[in-house]
Amino acid sequence: MYNEKIPNNIYSGKWGKCHCQGACIDTKREYAYFSFTTKFVKTDLQGNIIGSVENIIGHLGCMDFCDADGKVYCSLEYKNDEIGRGILANEGVSVENLEDAFYIAIFDVDKIDRIGMDAEKDGIMRAVYLKKVVDDYKGETVNNGKTVSHIHGCSGIDGLTIGKDFGSDDDKYYLSVCYGVYSDNERTDNDYQVILQYDHENFWEIAKPLNQMAMHRIGPKEPRNTHFFFTGNTSYGIQNLEYDEYTGDYFVFVYRGKKEIYPNYDLFVIDGCKKAKEEKLLGYDNFTGKVLTAKDIGEEINGSNGIYFPLGNMGAYSIGNGEFMLVDPIWDNPEELSVNFVKYRLDNSKKPYEFKKIGD
Repeated sequence: MYNEKIPNNIYSGKWGKCHCQGACIDTKREYAYFSFTTKFVKTDLQGNIIGSVENIIGHLGCMDFCDADGKVYCSLEYKNDEIGRGILANEGVSVENLEDAFYIAIFDVDKIDRIGMDAEKDGIMRAVYLKKVVDDYKGETVNNGKTVSHIHGCSGIDGLTIGKDFGSDDDKYYLSVCYGVYSDNERTDNDYQVILQYDHENFWEIAKPLNQMAMHRIGPKEPRNTHFFFTGNTSYGIQNLEYDEYTGDYFVFVYRGKKEIYPNYDLFVIDGCKKAKEEKLLGYDNFTGKVLTAKDIGEEINGSNGIYFPLGNMGAYSIGNGEFMLVDPIWDNPEELSVNFVKYRLDNSKKPYEFKKIGD
């Protein structure tokens, strides 16, 4: 629901060493939400802090507000790798054998009313386990005749959004969550973004509180769909995925990749009006999948069509009427990181697409 009262900028406040991973807005009740890796933050639209949820020792990523139930859905990952151990070190937590586990975290945001609420003890957060992600993260595959770890280059999950099905006239909404993808320049089977689609209508009912020292395994065995979207390899996959009701498209914000054969864009757009097509996946030894169609938003080079745009990979939210709120990070003090959540208008009338800051 578009709300013309949303200001041109919402300041997050300072939240320590971990940078912002995602942000969204409840346009009706006029609250903003931010994930700072291990903290979930609630503010009003003037940037006044309403409360926070802490004691999260995993990686809280991209988020989206669900209009249907008034809750916020986030990607949440626990990994015993360099990233996971770095998060634990930042939090001053010592865990000898951190479990590899991936969840959709759901926050009952109406209950957030003070700073420092506990993710485990205060009844704020429930989680749904994603078995498919764990299987691909831990699995092995063959690429160019060589056995490699992490199917599809899966490094976990990050980008997440709630939107209509691709190429469907149905008004039903689904939750899409994206793989993080390791930026391994030697592999050829990591040039697609992998997007799992779930019917999340009963997620709050099946979700359970999370004991991070003994994590549960309750959740769907398989996604409704697994989609592939060709971009060329990126650094850690889709950071923020955002469904835009105004255009009907899905906006894909990433960190630039490093493979020299690709232009390594920051932003891509999935054509939401076109159904996925079963195709043989490029760069794989022998694999087919449901491939989504890229919108023609810029110059296509080696099959990669996108634009260079530096914002959105730490938070993006479509507020309607062609307007987006995009996270602009503030790096002045690495010990106390914060962001501005800034309003932009999309100009998709020409190529390349442009985001124009409102208020300049």
